[in-house]
Amino acid sequence: MTKMSGKLQRIIDLGLVISRINDIDLLLEKILLEARNFTRADAGSIYIREEEKLLFSYTQNDTLQKKLPPGKKLIYSTFSIPIDHHSIAGHVAASGEAVNIADVYQLTDNDPFSFDKSYDDIAGYRTRSMLTFPLKTARGEITGVLQLINAKDGGGAPAPFAAEDEPLLVHFANNAANAVERAKLTRGIIMRMNMMAELRDPKETGPHVKRVGAYSSAIYETWAMKKNIPPAEIERNKDILTMAAMLHDVGKVAISDVIMKKPGRFTPEEFDIMKQHTVLGARLFAELYSDVDEAAYVVALNHHERWDGQGYPGHVNRRSGEPLPGQLNSDGAPLGKKGEEIPLFGRIVAIADVYDALCSQRCYKEAWSEAEVLEKLRSESGRQFDPEVVEAFFDSLDIIRHISSIYPQE
Repeated sequence: MTKMSGKLQRIIDLGLVISRINDIDLLLEKILLEARNFTRADAGSIYIREEEKLLFSYTQNDTLQKKLPPGKKLIYSTFSIPIDHHSIAGHVAASGEAVNIADVYQLTDNDPFSFDKSYDDIAGYRTRSMLTFPLKTARGEITGVLQLINAKDGGGAPAPFAAEDEPLLVHFANNAANAVERAKLTRGIIMRMNMMAELRDPKETGPHVKRVGAYSSAIYETWAMKKNIPPAEIERNKDILTMAAMLHDVGKVAISDVIMKKPGRFTPEEFDIMKQHTVLGARLFAELYSDVDEAAYVVALNHHERWDGQGYPGHVNRRSGEPLPGQLNSDGAPLGKKGEEIPLFGRIVAIADVYDALCSQRCYKEAWSEAEVLEKLRSESGRQFDPEVVEAFFDSLDIIRHISSIYPQE
């Protein structure tokens, strides 16, 4: 096999890899990582088109990452740029053509675009070579821009991007664009399901479920890395969990408006009815057609269980919601699941959901301060929450704060 045919096969294989990812956030991160690995790029960013702007969605930088403590991720600000010919990414989106630059600091006034070195100045980084190309769907629509920075030669020194790789990367970018469109459609379906619940419960907003999904993914990744779970399994489970976590409260669509839209706290009788949203949500996914169905079932049913066994709905039939034989407490109610009887995904979403709820304003309460929320979570370790999951939450706190800034309160 020649070098070029080997690269072509690798590009084909990468297309299959990204086609298996369903969550849009994880997909963007994977597209950027695989494109960087293929070109030996030190850094890169990915932008997603939103009307006539590009949203800066993800960035990776090996040089800056090495300066962080082990297990920590690079934190970045999100922003948007216009699709025009002022910036390199904007020019690529506007023209639909790839741009390969050996050294961005050598651009002149004769070039149709310019390079903003303010990020380099802030980060203490030196951008040199840059390869930027559009993510173009099969319909010819540009859905985003992929920008790779500082290719490395065999010795690890910055080098220009190879012109011979451009056609292969264009092929990869086209596959990536179609995968992004598919993932956006999947996210749209999930959000529409949540919008139905939101019509019944104004507290359950789009940003809330996006935050809970992303928080859960971050907590799981930290937990799984400590358990030395293989990276491929972590990646797959993050994809599944993110989508399932976003559907945690979809069962509220079946709860009466009298209860869902009550402005104050529930009576004990109303709360008993509200508890049924767990079973009703799980029932939507009782027919397990996929791993996502199974995870959504697990999360909907178990995200209100408690580590100490005092949660709900407890040990119930997955279809009817009735208590299982021999699993009743002295009041005739189902025994709550406790400890590791609660599936991992349920234990993770439990803390992600509570964290976001406490941080958010509700009709019956003000938002808590971060210090109050963190103290509450610490105090509930071993009671409401799995202690190992609490530990993973705190180890992920910088990422969780970053996610909160990406999906702010409405």
